[in-house]
Amino acid sequence: MDAIFSSQKNLIQSMGLSKVRVVRNPNYQSHGTKSYVYLLNRFGFQPTKPGPYRHIMRTDQHGLAAVKQALVGGRARQNRVLVKQSSGDANHGEVTAEDQQNDSMYLCPVEIGTPAQKFMLDFDTGSADLWIFSTEQGSTKGHNAFDPKKSQTFKKLPDRSWKISYGDGSSASGDCGTDTVVIGGLKIQNQVIELAKKMSAQFAQGTGDGLLGLAFDKINTVTDNHGTHEPAATPVENMIAQDDIPKSSELFTSAFYSDRDQKESFYTFGFIDQDLVQGQDIYWTPIDNSQGFWQFPSQSFSVNGQSTEQSGNQAIADTGTTLALISDAACKALYDQIPGATYDEQNQGYVFPLSTSADDLPEFSVDIGGKSFVIQKEDLAFAPADDKNWYGGVQSRGDMPFDILGDVFLKSVYAIWDQGNTRFGAVPKIEKVQNLTPPTTGSGVGGGEKVTSVDMVTA
Repeated sequence: MDAIFSSQKNLIQSMGLSKVRVVRNPNYQSHGTKSYVYLLNRFGFQPTKPGPYRHIMRTDQHGLAAVKQALVGGRARQNRVLVKQSSGDANHGEVTAEDQQNDSMYLCPVEIGTPAQKFMLDFDTGSADLWIFSTEQGSTKGHNAFDPKKSQTFKKLPDRSWKISYGDGSSASGDCGTDTVVIGGLKIQNQVIELAKKMSAQFAQGTGDGLLGLAFDKINTVTDNHGTHEPAATPVENMIAQDDIPKSSELFTSAFYSDRDQKESFYTFGFIDQDLVQGQDIYWTPIDNSQGFWQFPSQSFSVNGQSTEQSGNQAIADTGTTLALISDAACKALYDQIPGATYDEQNQGYVFPLSTSADDLPEFSVDIGGKSFVIQKEDLAFAPADDKNWYGGVQSRGDMPFDILGDVFLKSVYAIWDQGNTRFGAVPKIEKVQNLTPPTTGSGVGGGEKVTSVDMVTA
């Protein structure tokens, strides 16, 4: 590693690279059930545990004609939609923006265009689009909106468009162009930028100005005018293609901390932070990016040293997911060892008493490509479910074929996303003192006033 660190040190100096500050969104309010519903919506899996939210098949008819007050004709189409069922009510209601967590816990500064326009974006290793609010929208109040007319390096792509849609019917869409993107001092030329023209409330209500995908271009949503998938390269893929960094630097890293830890989270692009490695070995596992994700084997879990095999099990690491979603068997094994823990059907998740101390919680580990990594105890408590219980940070993945190891897991490791060598690296990063004080919620400024991304870029 000494040779790699030496090479990366020279790169840092020659290119002016720096850590990318990860800003905890002051408006973000942790809510377990809303975070789980957001994941149901985003990934489209069917829950296997009881609760008010699930997917159903709904028939929609298009091209209907009105005949004597009735609608006839048209084409029927089956759509899978996310719905909510109230207690004691057989009918299914719509899932609205208020039912799910549509804001981002973390946001990062990014510069786009010449001269640079500044934005606060959600960095997401579970998606591959780089989309931003733009002046092409009707209203962008409270957001930094990209104005292509003010950038000397912007080039419109007249035959490209994009659209992201979720199971509740929400969507965001627009057109595309290329421009210069700067992340932590790293300049990426001719990056495809997806400019938002239309978006549902679920997308518009967040604090950030858009999203920067760090997965693989297979899941990018850009198409040509005929609807043919024409995926755009992600910023990291373009960083590698520029061929101005060595093979050992074709990576990015992430270090996340809870607001309970009073430490600053960050990303790096092109280099590994030596202070967090501190002589420890980086454990590497090859990834399978055939589905567009950072996916690897995760064939066991451990509760208080008792290991259970899960032959063939896979997991993805995802910075865009706050919780950790694992198999029902693993969930049950974990919560069986927490005094007072129970499955709460109304909250659609496992909960346990707020009075629980760190000593009461078991040591829980997940397998990353053959090596076990502990999820630190304080992150097993995600957010208060009510005035008596925590909503657990680890929940059921339903019928999804892989685990999703989100921020609840990623706070326990220094993660190295080595895209150039198609591998994922991890170094344990466990806080010495485990703090189970309920996390603060976003209160904004001025006694409850929402902080905007415009405020954040000038802070």
